[in-house]
Amino acid sequence: MILTITIHPLLENRLIYEKIALNSSHRNPKEELKVGGKGINVSRQLNSMEVKNLAFTFLGGNNGKTIKNLLADEKIDYTFVQTKNETRYCFVTVDELAKSVTTYFGPDYKITETETEEFGRRLDKMIQNCEIVIFSGSSPCRETDSIFISGIEAANKYDKISVCDTYGNHLKDCIEMSPTILHNNISEIESSLGISLKNENEKISFLNHLYAKGIKQTFITEGKENTYAANFDYHYKVENPEIKEIDATGSGDCFIAGIVYGLHKGKTFEESLKIGSALGALNATSFDVCKVAIEEAKKLADKVKIFTVGKKMKKIDVTPR
Repeated sequence: MILTITIHPLLENRLIYEKIALNSSHRNPKEELKVGGKGINVSRQLNSMEVKNLAFTFLGGNNGKTIKNLLADEKIDYTFVQTKNETRYCFVTVDELAKSVTTYFGPDYKITETETEEFGRRLDKMIQNCEIVIFSGSSPCRETDSIFISGIEAANKYDKISVCDTYGNHLKDCIEMSPTILHNNISEIESSLGISLKNENEKISFLNHLYAKGIKQTFITEGKENTYAANFDYHYKVENPEIKEIDATGSGDCFIAGIVYGLHKGKTFEESLKIGSALGALNATSFDVCKVAIEEAKKLADKVKIFTVGKKMKKIDVTPR
């Protein structure tokens, strides 16, 4: 089973208009309530590919109750730690004519030390019973900064594959704990670690730094621009397929779901990388978040181009003769 961890979930209220004009009033939109949060997005995409998974999160208040109903409607298996404070929310406006999306986030709500400790105790037990654990998204407050760090440590202790896709103050400490796999986009890395990744040499140097920290696979994405990846100390550059982008929300989560799908199905590194890249690209062609059909991704994967950078892996012909 795959376990996804989201410590900063989100109730999303989408207001969809045919056209939005500045400095005007807008009425009678189509309204949709959605559940956000990077780990939950990964769970949604894994569900669409029929990969069994469990989402673990914090939920509280009326927003938390609504999220429970929405997750049940989507048939996303989940469990949660109850919080005293409300779960965060956002409003999203969609302009269908311009194909543009604007998000307005509400305040971050504090998680208490007691709630964090309960989450950590339950997480330790869940990790023991999973195949892969995915730590996704931001941390809402100082109290929760330790969750991903201790979770990665537990995954290493129990010899489980850990995937880290986070940003913020705790990213550096997460890297020090040596997750199996790390994914970030360029802006997240630069803002969280205070480093520059403006050119290929800087990106390759960073991949080497992470491998020295014990991270076996790394993926650095930048939207439709080239992805840089490492499998141990072998480096790759990925040219993503051209698409007509509408909304890239959740594309990084689709990418991670594709990498995990490949691991779960026993595919090679390059096969997994192509599927992840195709899923991320297709997700950006729709207003839907993380509902890409795996068969469509497999078709597009053939258009993903992967090049080795630097050291090349030797290929051995093992064909029986």
